[in-house]
Amino acid sequence: MPVVKGKKSDDERFAGAYFTTTTEIYVPVSGRGIQGATSHQLGQNFAKMFEINFEDQNSEKKQVWQTSWGLSTRSIGAMIMVHSDDTGLVLPPKVAHTQVVIIPIIKKGDDAAAIKAAAEKAYSSLKAAGVRVDLDDRDNYNPGFKYNHWELRGTPIRLELGKKDFDNQEVRCCKRHDGVKSQIKQDTLAEEIPKLLEVIHKEMYDKAL
Repeated sequence: MPVVKGKKSDDERFAGAYFTTTTEIYVPVSGRGIQGATSHQLGQNFAKMFEINFEDQNSEKKQVWQTSWGLSTRSIGAMIMVHSDDTGLVLPPKVAHTQVVIIPIIKKGDDAAAIKAAAEKAYSSLKAAGVRVDLDDRDNYNPGFKYNHWELRGTPIRLELGKKDFDNQEVRCCKRHDGVKSQIKQDTLAEEIPKLLEVIHKEMYDKAL
């Protein structure tokens, strides 16, 4: 997320600190800011109060200088507000638990075994490439249900593999954050998907900025 960096006013700085620096996150719906992270230069104020001492290289007793740092979990809430939409979460690829989901699409009369084998091969190649990938091959839900399931959870990329895709040795790729769809060759997934995840991350940041 883009943030506004700066120094707190004297009225807002941490009590007892020399100064406080902050990163403020902009909330689009209200125009207000949320404090994402702060750092406080405490100086020797607390060392004097609580007698926090150390022995220096000359064996002399000195009072420590201290800093205090904090990154709040409210940053997670801010990330949800900044990026998500009416469909559900939209997660940046670097923090998404599942970066890619593969959904086989099997209709009556299709070679189910061949399509599932191709989906499993795609899953294995992406996993070997370090992508956090899931294969949703549940038989008790239709593809539409699965699309909604993963969109709600903000999964950055959905790969669909149906008969036409199988025949062309491709997969259909849908990006969660903008809905743009494209075709990718199955044998290039391990190279293309990691690059696409980086592109998505930058596109999301640039849009928020």
